[in-house]
Amino acid sequence: MSENRTNGLRRGVRVAGVGAAAVVAMGLFSTGAANADTFVPLPDGQKVGPNATVTRTGEHALISPSLAANGAGRVVWVSGNASADVSVTPEGEVGPYNGAANAPGTNNSSTHGVSALTTGYIIGCQVSIASDAISAGVSGGVNLSGGSLGGSIGLNLGPGEVKFVSIDSKDILKPGVYSVEYQDAEIQIQGCAGYAQARAYTVVEIIGDHYSKTTLYGAPFSIG
Repeated sequence: MSENRTNGLRRGVRVAGVGAAAVVAMGLFSTGAANADTFVPLPDGQKVGPNATVTRTGEHALISPSLAANGAGRVVWVSGNASADVSVTPEGEVGPYNGAANAPGTNNSSTHGVSALTTGYIIGCQVSIASDAISAGVSGGVNLSGGSLGGSIGLNLGPGEVKFVSIDSKDILKPGVYSVEYQDAEIQIQGCAGYAQARAYTVVEIIGDHYSKTTLYGAPFSIG
């Protein structure tokens, strides 16, 4: 990842400003068309669920053509902050992870011994990532370990495939405010010759007798 490129983009955004939060604006920030990077500011969001309020702020993406230059690859760097204000949660113990993590329909979350906040991205190839595509499940999932620390993941997607990429998670041991912040987490996509879409998700899972799962989805955006 290039510090100079990222810093230059941020300076450009501060000068230009960002319009209405509900609008996803896209622009080119490079003089060479073949190497053009696309900066995508994304709207904030919030969802109130049982015993938890989930919020996402400061989300944006930087999209680049793949260095493989094969027409089927691209790279996206994602940044944002996901938080949960949890009012009630039973005390739990970390692990064991009993659920089927990444199984179809799980939204990349699993039932285990403690409440948890999980955030990541849904990536699709030649699929519009609307609610019907999400509820249909996924073909697999991957973890981007240490996303906020500069981790990177390679993702192979075929036409019609949808996968979850988990950026980070945090255990919730007692009531309070919990957050996960990630900066320029890199996702490399290969094998998708058609259009690709991405969409953020954040899941707050509260354990106990009154189990609940609150999911906040971000705005879908094109990644080429």
